Amino acid sequence: MPGTVVIGIGNPDRGDDAFGRVVAARLRGRLPAHAVLVEANGEATALLDRFAGADRAILIDAAVSGGDLGEIRRFDVSSEPLPVAKYGLSTHGFGLAEAVELARTLGTLPRRCVVYAAEASSFEPGAALSPALVPAVDEVARRVIGEAEQWSAADA
Repeated sequence: MPGTVVIGIGNPDRGDDAFGRVVAARLRGRLPAHAVLVEANGEATALLDRFAGADRAILIDAAVSGGDLGEIRRFDVSSEPLPVAKYGLSTHGFGLAEAVELARTLGTLPRRCVVYAAEASSFEPGAALSPALVPAVDEVARRVIGEAEQWSAADA
């Protein structure tokens, strides 16, 4: 099982919903050796399978929470729920927030679990990522690499 799993979440064919997958593509070949990079569509049970057995997880997704387009938020969900879970952080319906809480209930949530979410607005089929999200892709990728490297150094 991987020490760290990094999961880019989203639908690559639905505008801003592709955010997590675009970040995952940017991360290919750039993560520490202990980190495994995967992509997921955001469905809750599939997410549970993706981080099962990992000691640490970083989840990346688009969010709809009323913030400014492109705004990045980081949530440490290791010990408490996503603060906006009841307002629908994820664009996937029964998805990210529910997967985190179900894993917590089942005792399978990774010891360290962080969510990076970027505020999104456009989810039309076939649409491209909103221009306001493009800088957020690089920023979240930079932060994820830094966090994964810190976790690696802490284990050394």
